Amino acid sequence: MRAMALDIGQRRVGVAVSDAQGRIAQPVCVMDAQEVLNCGKTFKRLIEDWEPAILVCGRPKSLSGEDGQQSERIMQIATKIAETCELPLSFQDERLSSSEAKRLLREQGLSEKDMRGKVDMVAASLFLQTWLDTRQVGKEDDGTVF
Repeated sequence: MRAMALDIGQRRVGVAVSDAQGRIAQPVCVMDAQEVLNCGKTFKRLIEDWEPAILVCGRPKSLSGEDGQQSERIMQIATKIAETCELPLSFQDERLSSSEAKRLLREQGLSEKDMRGKVDMVAASLFLQTWLDTRQVGKEDDGTVF
């Protein structure tokens, strides 16, 4: 089962997908947020090309594990996208995924300028991998919405 992750931001949305078996996540691209929110032509093509069985969206939480300030907004946006795409939706805690993505990109020698446009898709792949790993051990996230 292929999953597609969306790291929804105000300006950009990072996109990652799993392999067809749902084991390995990989970053795909970063899209303009309005393109994704409006389910524009480019985003629809991405859905058609990858044929995900589920969308996994990052759920912003505070370091203490509580829903962050953006959590409700992101959950509403993600629900709208999933309904428009007619896909089930699950949420995954995205705490520190952007920080970890930046760390990984720095290790690859990228400057802050070079990282722009890559952080969001790498962050999406990180929380997607966590979601996939959780499912592999039979601990399905209770945030799945069908």
